[in-house]
Amino acid sequence: MNSPSRVIGFVNAGHFIDHYAMLIFAAAVIIMGPALGMAYSELLPYATPGFIAFGAGSLLTGWLGDRWSRRHMMLIYFIGIGLAMISVGFVQTQAQLGVALFAIGIFASIYHPVGTAMIVSYADRLGREMGINGVWGNLGVASSALVTGVIGQYLGWRFAFIVPGVVTILIGIAFAMMVVHEDRKGSKQAAAQARVAKQDMWRVILALLIVVIAISTTFNAVTVALPKLFAERLADLTRSPALLGVIAACVYVFGAMTQYTIGRLLDRYSLKTVALPLSFMLAPFLYLAASLSNLPLILVSIGIVMGAFGQVTVNDAMVGKYTSEEWRSRAYAVRYFIGFTAAGASVGLVAWLYEQGGFVTMLHAFAALCLLAIAAAIILPREIRTPQAL
Repeated sequence: MNSPSRVIGFVNAGHFIDHYAMLIFAAAVIIMGPALGMAYSELLPYATPGFIAFGAGSLLTGWLGDRWSRRHMMLIYFIGIGLAMISVGFVQTQAQLGVALFAIGIFASIYHPVGTAMIVSYADRLGREMGINGVWGNLGVASSALVTGVIGQYLGWRFAFIVPGVVTILIGIAFAMMVVHEDRKGSKQAAAQARVAKQDMWRVILALLIVVIAISTTFNAVTVALPKLFAERLADLTRSPALLGVIAACVYVFGAMTQYTIGRLLDRYSLKTVALPLSFMLAPFLYLAASLSNLPLILVSIGIVMGAFGQVTVNDAMVGKYTSEEWRSRAYAVRYFIGFTAAGASVGLVAWLYEQGGFVTMLHAFAALCLLAIAAAIILPREIRTPQAL
């Protein structure tokens, strides 16, 4: 019998690793460019296939999680993504770089449909555990910028991939030894925590579709572009890659705090009550960031990550509350397929918008896109609250 706290602990570690691994390149590219003799806009698109695989692969991995074993899929995830990270540290050509980043995306696609479904199945309080899980993912984003900056500056960009790859494999070995294949009979039904009238279900689906596309695209664009944005706009404060990583990490800590707070609120209030005020955060902050630099930019960036990461927690809780156990991994697979496919496209979009008008054009474009999040929150119907199943 698996201990819920032990399983959730490993799944939370997996969330940290997932976002960390996917964003190493976004931070390392600043150092890699001069080393490989390539401009930022030329090198960044090599991450696009990996981000597309991050979303597209979730359809298969979610199906395998439901039909085969979530535990076995998580074991493949830990070992596979660890080896993929190490492989980036040994690439010699641009083609090898693209393949290695693609491999990271493939193995990273396992986590969200499988790991998030495991959180829902083992959680006593869904909102709280979703919030805590979101914090771990956010810390992965923050640590990626920080640790990659430090390792890259002192050991070189190759070790920025190799070191976390080795650590991840060790965690995978511990997972294999401490977590057994799960028996999902009698699992808690998180879907019993909230219901909507049958005739309103289309509004839930439409709202989720709209907000997933808008927020996933913006979320990924911001996390990919933030290291470069800070490198350009914080030049009066610092030119040190390590210190830039520290600043980015501190900004992301506020996002982590928001996810925990939003998770707790979701246990007390309806999704619409939480989602509606949250939806008004992103557009104005993104618009303001386009013209700011130095300390004002840091403060506005805090608002951006708070809005983006808070929305992700709402989206995940929505799927968990409205789907049954036997379909949960597949439901998350569809959610993340749509979200990460849009996110994958955002990498190329960031590079293109940056070429057209720098970060001013890019941030204005994503501010306009985030107006859709407001419409999605308005569309959400009222919930019919029912007791949580035991």
